[in-house]
Amino acid sequence: MRIDKFLKVSRILKRRTVAREACDGGKVIINGREVKPSHPVKEGDIVEIDYATGVLKFEVLKVRETVKKDEAASLYEIKE
Repeated sequence: MRIDKFLKVSRILKRRTVAREACDGGKVIINGREVKPSHPVKEGDIVEIDYATGVLKFEVLKVRETVKKDEAASLYEIKE
């Protein structure tokens, strides 16, 4: 699955266009490398998103095409 779609499905970012803009702006890093919106994401990847207020770092636990709102948080685990 593409990283921009994963960020939307997992509800880390609200819309896919916002996720795409974050990737294009160099704010999304997977396993230590800046990525484009089309970069594939897989289980075990460590993703960092650079927000204006700080950095969110998480590990991808599952990759699913669709999930219900209350199950979205089960797709990732926040790291310190």
